[in-house]
Amino acid sequence: MRSEKEMFDLILGIAQKDERIRAVYMNGSRTNPNAPKDIFQDYDIVYVVTETASFIKDEKWIKSFGDLLMIQEPDKNDKSVGEDMDFDRSYGYLMLFTDGNRIDLHIETKDAMIAEYGNDKLTVYLLDKDNILPHIPAPTDIDYHVNKPTEAMFFSCCNDFWWCLQNVAKGIWRDELPYAKQMFENVIRTRLDEMVSWWIGINHDFQVSTGKMGKYFKKYLPEPYWEMYEKTYSDNDYDNFWDAIFTTCELFRSLAKGVADNLLFAYPMDDDKNITEYLKHIRNLPSDAKEIL
Repeated sequence: MRSEKEMFDLILGIAQKDERIRAVYMNGSRTNPNAPKDIFQDYDIVYVVTETASFIKDEKWIKSFGDLLMIQEPDKNDKSVGEDMDFDRSYGYLMLFTDGNRIDLHIETKDAMIAEYGNDKLTVYLLDKDNILPHIPAPTDIDYHVNKPTEAMFFSCCNDFWWCLQNVAKGIWRDELPYAKQMFENVIRTRLDEMVSWWIGINHDFQVSTGKMGKYFKKYLPEPYWEMYEKTYSDNDYDNFWDAIFTTCELFRSLAKGVADNLLFAYPMDDDKNITEYLKHIRNLPSDAKEIL
C-alpha cells in the first residue's frame, strides 16, 4: 500500500505537470486534527481547473493515479437518471485502487471554487499556482459538533420514537420482516441516535462530533451504555428482535431523562409507560388474535 507521502507526492505531482490544473485543496478527515488516523482514510481532493470538458472527454489521465479496483462517477450516474448536472462547473471521480488507497477527486472551475471554497471548514490548500485560493482560517470540525436541541426538537424526537415503535410491533405481529426492520432501523434508530448525540454533546459541552452515522459513539459512551447500544442490533429472529427493541427502549429512556434533566425539559413519561406496556402486550399477542386489546 502506498504511503501517505507517496500519495500526496503523486496527487501534487500530477497537478504540477498539468497546466490545466491551477490549484489543489483538500477536505475531509485528513484535514481534521480530531479525526482518528487509519489506513482507510480517503484523500478528498479538489483540482481547480481551467475547464472540465477535456478531462471528462479523455479520462486516460486518471490512470496516472494507479491501478483501479473500481471507479464511480456520481455526477454521470445522477445525470443518467435525470438529475440536472452542470459538468462545465465540476465533476467527480471516486477511485479505489488495487493497493487499498482511495481518492475522492473533484475537478472544478475557478468560478465554482470561488462559490464553494471554505464553506466546509475542514479545508486546507495544497497547491496554488496563481494565488487564486482565498485565505481561510485553519481547519476545524466545529460545523460537525453536536448542536444543543431546543425543547421542541427534544419533544419531537421522543414523540416520534415512542409513536413509531407501535409500527415496528405491528410489522412483527404480521410477520412483515422487511417493514418491521426498516421501520426500526430507518425511524427508531434515527431517533435513538439523535438522543445519543445530544447526551454525548451535553457531557462534552457540545464541543465534539459524534461522526458520520454515529461512528464515534463507542468513543464517547460509557461502557454500560455502549454495551446496551450494541444489543439494539438483532438478527431475523423475532425473539431476538423483541429483546433488541426493549433494550432500545431502556437505553433511550435513560439517555432522554439525562438530557431532559440537564436542559430542564419535560420527558414524556406517560408515552414511555403506555407504549412500553403496549409493546409487551403485542409481543405476547397470538398470531390469530381477533382483537388487539
